[in-house]
Amino acid sequence: MKEPAEHPPGPVRNDDADWDHWPVQDYLAENYREIHPCDAAVIRHHSAVYRRFAPGSIARSLEFGAGPNLYPLMLAGAASRQVDAVERSAANVAYLTGQLRHGPDESWQAFYAFCRELDPALPPTATEALARVRVLHDDVRTLPAGTYELASMNFVAESITADFEEFAQLCHTYLATVRPGGHLVASFMENMPTYRIGTAPEWPGCPVDATVLREVFGPRTDELVLTHVDPDPTRPDYGDTGMVLLRARTVAKDGKAEAGLRNDRA
Repeated sequence: MKEPAEHPPGPVRNDDADWDHWPVQDYLAENYREIHPCDAAVIRHHSAVYRRFAPGSIARSLEFGAGPNLYPLMLAGAASRQVDAVERSAANVAYLTGQLRHGPDESWQAFYAFCRELDPALPPTATEALARVRVLHDDVRTLPAGTYELASMNFVAESITADFEEFAQLCHTYLATVRPGGHLVASFMENMPTYRIGTAPEWPGCPVDATVLREVFGPRTDELVLTHVDPDPTRPDYGDTGMVLLRARTVAKDGKAEAGLRNDRA
């Protein structure tokens, strides 16, 4: 891996990091070769959101900064007819493309079994669920506004910059991708500092918590709910203090609820 480029004094920003050389295999080995309790908490939370929708009722959903994590893509496999996994890193795009072309690694099967246990409307296999995914090698900051009915973001905005203003801008960009009255589901590492994966150089992190998230999302959303997840001793200690999970809706133009929700499934 090449050494990080020199940057002006101040917080490390997204463009200062060499994302094309993100250490995919080290990241997966440290975090996603088994279902940790924190993963189970995220899956339960997100599944409750997706179960609110009738199968196939979402025409297009977004995974904002997909990374190599497959379970958010799997969770969308019943409600969404198409899932756009937008990812900037060439390394992550290569991994995702390979998983879709050749089938997911065996380690993902337990994740999918748990997803389907929570939502039996998911297809019988992970491969079928992931067939709805389209990998887009692009920068999420260029996404057009108001394109999606639902957007998911997992461990992205707080893990790619150390600059709070840029963190807030990324969150606002994520929010803006969803049409008025659409749905948001997200996960954030709480108080994430700069961190290291394997032996790679440090990556930027932005320490945020529920108070910060409420300030960033509250004025621009309805039905905002934040849920805290305690630190998980079974996964690597990156210096965070747990997770904050988010669900919300973008502000509707007419104040009417979106059609297509199942009743009493949340």
